[in-house]
Amino acid sequence: MIPRIKSIRPLQDYMLQVCFDNGVKVLYDVKDDIRTLNDFKVLETEYGLFQNAQLDSSRTCVFWNDRVDLASDTILEYGVIQ
Repeated sequence: MIPRIKSIRPLQDYMLQVCFDNGVKVLYDVKDDIRTLNDFKVLETEYGLFQNAQLDSSRTCVFWNDRVDLASDTILEYGVIQ
């Protein structure tokens, strides 16, 4: 079953706080993706883009534009549970 996201909150230093429907809260470090994935570099170079993170209608993906997104299962697998 794909984990569904209840809420997202962009934090300072490219950290993303994600709360899932089951109550699990995860802190995900987007800096690693910015360093390794070319499409993610725009989160550093385009002022304010990171703070405009959005949740898709299925609540299984966080996205910033049509090329930069994170699946909920990736966030859960690689994030740090709080």
